[in-house]
Amino acid sequence: MSLVIVLRNTSPLGTLVIERFYPEPLRISALMLGSIFLMMAGGVMYVSQLPTENWQGIGWVFLNSAIAVADRLVQRLLLAQDLCPVDISKVGITLINNLVGMVPVGIAAYMKGEVSRLPGVYAMLTGWDKFYIGMTCVIGLTISYTSIWAQSLISATSFLVMINANKFLIIGIEAFGMHSKALNHIQVFGASLTILGGILYGKSRQAIEHEAEERKALLPSK
Repeated sequence: MSLVIVLRNTSPLGTLVIERFYPEPLRISALMLGSIFLMMAGGVMYVSQLPTENWQGIGWVFLNSAIAVADRLVQRLLLAQDLCPVDISKVGITLINNLVGMVPVGIAAYMKGEVSRLPGVYAMLTGWDKFYIGMTCVIGLTISYTSIWAQSLISATSFLVMINANKFLIIGIEAFGMHSKALNHIQVFGASLTILGGILYGKSRQAIEHEAEERKALLPSK
């Protein structure tokens, strides 16, 4: 998990470079770049205190990060109204995302022998177990729909920064709210830096968009 955190914190740099070649290139600033590097530093500080066995499976982690970056970039390109939008509703895109995802998951479940164990496992579920499983399905669909909605409004880089900052916010809630995770001072400082970097990134994007609106207002109307 530690390696995933570090690579995911560096992923906005990859989307940042690629989005510069989009039909409407992503505008950047020094504060924007600085905030991303601040998040990276916070992530490195956090994972530096974790056991070394967490750094196993590096190949799969790189593949996971590459797929996540490609997914965000393609969704941004096809959802943003000022790029290359597709004529599909958000509900339709949510349905496609989940149906396509069921194919590799179903294949993996069959190869691992989990399909044959499903009737026995289902028979052992209590009423509350079924309720919680149903709720995870509802929440999962909600997250899928809202992420598509958000991706149509913000850049892929901004989306990844938001996700990364949220992860460390959740870590803070687990440590200080639910008391289910123990953090030392370095990890707390690293997580705080990442969250601060996310806030600074939002401020930098706000400043860039405000400057763009001012320039647009100065242009002569047609």
